[in-house]
Amino acid sequence: MSASGTGVGVGASGTGVGVSASSTDEGTALPAVTDTAVSLLIADDDEVTRSGLGMLLAAQPGITVVGEAADGVEAVERARSLRPDVVLMDVRMPRLNGIEATRRLLAEAADPPKVVVITTFENDGYVTAALSAGASGFVLKRLPVRRIAEAVRVVAVGEAVLFPAALGRMVAARPLGSAEALPQADLTGREEEVLRLMATGLSNPEIAESLTVSLETVKTHVGNVLTKLGAQNRTHAVVIAYESGLMVPGITG
Repeated sequence: MSASGTGVGVGASGTGVGVSASSTDEGTALPAVTDTAVSLLIADDDEVTRSGLGMLLAAQPGITVVGEAADGVEAVERARSLRPDVVLMDVRMPRLNGIEATRRLLAEAADPPKVVVITTFENDGYVTAALSAGASGFVLKRLPVRRIAEAVRVVAVGEAVLFPAALGRMVAARPLGSAEALPQADLTGREEEVLRLMATGLSNPEIAESLTVSLETVKTHVGNVLTKLGAQNRTHAVVIAYESGLMVPGITG
């Protein structure tokens, strides 16, 4: 992020975090989570952005910013000591980038925090790598702060944050070599259908409603999909869906 020199600015709405989101994805609805108390650690190498995000997000209902980190090494250390529910992780940081910091956090902690990657650039290959390392989702910095807060709350309760159009373009631009995982997984027809719906950004309850099945049935299918694909989480599974060609950027059906 230091390369971009982008800080945080309050837009005309009074809630903007000054960086970019695709117009295709800006209106994407996230699962409604409003009553969850979340402790948050913000990791970003730019002090202005880090402190600005901290102030804006601390003003959002239910979110407590428990600390900040200026690089990946500090992010891992502070997450160990502070035990936040969620880490908002910049991917481009000195000493240790957000990809490796995410990998270490999720591998070393007994009860690791959820990680949301935050990035300036929509086609940032670091983001897809971080998602494959286990991050639960990503946000683009031009999103209004209320949307970033929604993303933090959503991952805190175990859902994923996906902006399908942007994710599809990222994967198409910088594939990570997981295209063979899907054909080798031998998914059932229903499991493939569930994966397609996951890739459109639907939550488990929304998938259950779409397929007219119980929430428990959906959870079972999602668990089977993750296991068969060898995916870290549902976001990683969606990356595999795009890389394999099951999902095509701009085509959700």
